[in-house]
Amino acid sequence: MLRIESITKIFGGLKALDEVSFTISAGEITGIIGPNGAGKTTLFNIVTGIYSPTSGKVFYEGKDITGFPPEKLAGLSMVRTFQGIELFGRMTVLENVMVGLHTKSRSGIIASAFKLPGHVREERRIRERASSWLEFAGLADLANTEAANLPFGKGRLLEIARAMAIEPHIILMDEPAAGLNSRETSDLADLIKKIKESGITVALVEHDMDLVMEICDRIVVLNLGHKLAEGSPREIQEDEKVITAYLGED
Repeated sequence: MLRIESITKIFGGLKALDEVSFTISAGEITGIIGPNGAGKTTLFNIVTGIYSPTSGKVFYEGKDITGFPPEKLAGLSMVRTFQGIELFGRMTVLENVMVGLHTKSRSGIIASAFKLPGHVREERRIRERASSWLEFAGLADLANTEAANLPFGKGRLLEIARAMAIEPHIILMDEPAAGLNSRETSDLADLIKKIKESGITVALVEHDMDLVMEICDRIVVLNLGHKLAEGSPREIQEDEKVITAYLGED
């Protein structure tokens, strides 16, 4: 589904990524791990059009998407969440998810301003669809709560539900477990598994190794801008190069 081909990124004199290549298969959960400064988030920023690579290509479902802006990628059913939760605090939980669905809205300014019948019907469908995504994420009972009043863990689930409302083929998550306690991390793991079961491909950058080893089908390890290893969770756990990168040599 996603092919990273010889991606290099240089900031001034710093080579953040150096000829990184790997693929992400449809229907799998792929974890991208590595010590701080390995280039993980830089890679996500290139895939999702925030940065342009110095060299290399990104292919999505066979199409060269190198340098495509995020809004164009959303139209191609690729979405992303970030390390920092970005919600509309004064909107309700339901309204936050409705915002995601409005990317598919066809009503224009005039129809919206005058509440023409087509707009009213479309708004009703959007509300119903948003409610179903809240149910999917386990947030249905919080639909009318202002997003600013959510606990941090629920805010993370809401961010993912809003991204899912676009009905993506692939979702990229940048450190989704950051700041979560053990209960919240367990809820997150359950949600990511449900996303996979629904047929959506998941790629995540993550530091929580317990979470990564539990949910990922394959893992890519970056270190100092290079791809260090790639394989199943068991293969990665037993890889001497990975152990050395994380723990240092004896």
